[in-house]
Amino acid sequence: MARYFDVHPVDPQKRAIGQVVDIVRGGGLIAYPTDSCFALGCRLGNREGLARIREIRHLDEDHHFTLVCRDFAQLGQFVKVDNSVFRLVKASTPGRYTFILPATKEVPRQLLHPRKKTVGVRIPEHVVAQALLTELGEPILSSTLLLPDHEEPLTQGWEIKEELDNAVDAVIDSGDCGVEPTTVVDLSGDEPEIIRYGAGDASRFE
Repeated sequence: MARYFDVHPVDPQKRAIGQVVDIVRGGGLIAYPTDSCFALGCRLGNREGLARIREIRHLDEDHHFTLVCRDFAQLGQFVKVDNSVFRLVKASTPGRYTFILPATKEVPRQLLHPRKKTVGVRIPEHVVAQALLTELGEPILSSTLLLPDHEEPLTQGWEIKEELDNAVDAVIDSGDCGVEPTTVVDLSGDEPEIIRYGAGDASRFE
C-alpha cells in the first residue's frame, strides 16, 4: 500500500520531503507532481524501479526515460551539451520541456535509447519537485504518469493513490498540476526535432 503525503505547494514540509526521499533512496517508486503532469520516479540506477515503471505504463524498449534534474549544472553531468544547443537549453530551463541529448557515462546503460545512446533530461519549475531534487541530491529517473488505458495523465493525488495503491510506494499530492505533458525536443542531431508538442512553447525550436 502506497504512503500518501499531502505536501504544501508553496512551502513544502521538510519532514514530508525527507520521508519521501528516504523512500526513493531505499529503492522505492513514487508518484510526484511536476510543472507538467504527475510523474513516476525512482532513483537513478534502480533497476527494479525502472522495471516497475515499464510495467505500469506498458513501455517498450525504445521509450526515452527522463532524468529530472535540479539545475543546469546537474543536467550537464548526465548529457553532452555542445555549444550549438547550450543557449537553447539554458534559455528554456527550468520549464516544461524535455530534451533528448547524447548521454554521458554517468547514465546507466539500461536507460539509454538502444540505438542512439541518448536520454531525456528536464529541469522542472515546480516547488515540490525542486524540494525533492534538492534533498535527494541527484536526478530522479522519471516518466509521465500516463496509464496505458487512459487518454490523459492522472492529475489528482487521491485518484493516483486509488489507482496505483499496490504499484507504487508513495504518492505526493500538492494539488492539481495539469494534464499537458512536456514539449519533447530531440537535440541529438544536426537540427532540433520536436518529438511531442506539449506544455512548453515549441516555437523557439522550429
